[in-house]
Amino acid sequence: MIVVVGCGNPNRLDDGAGIEVLRMLEARDVCRDAQGVRLLAAGTDGMATMFAARGCRTLIVVDACRSGSEPGAVFEVPGNELEQRYAASLNLHDFRWDHALFAGKKIFREDFPSDVMVLLIEAETVDLGMGLSPAVSAAVVKVAERIGELIQARLSERRATS
Repeated sequence: MIVVVGCGNPNRLDDGAGIEVLRMLEARDVCRDAQGVRLLAAGTDGMATMFAARGCRTLIVVDACRSGSEPGAVFEVPGNELEQRYAASLNLHDFRWDHALFAGKKIFREDFPSDVMVLLIEAETVDLGMGLSPAVSAAVVKVAERIGELIQARLSERRATS
């Protein structure tokens, strides 16, 4: 199973980039011929990301970021480089996908994927509002295409080893 998780808040302009990538993948029907591919719009719910990843072989996370780079820049990073230990608080609203990667490995052990890829799109603005900036909109198209390539590569590898 391949799970693609789109993260972000579409009510915060470019922060909705991950959710928009998922919409594009759904519109392109990437799962139609790819049995064993699941798309999940997790929003800002890190727990949903962690539980969606349980039992899958490949996890792809897509989200917006604020690194100071040019808006629309795309970063493709192995998940193990971004996972972070969660510091417990009185609520889980701050339990993000990077915490989910760390906690999922600790909780689910071998039932958590080791093949984790994260695609991040540099946001121009995360102010309140709907819609994406032009630079982020263009990056969403590129990231959706890249995720399609990643899915096809993983499915081809599995067919070759079956």
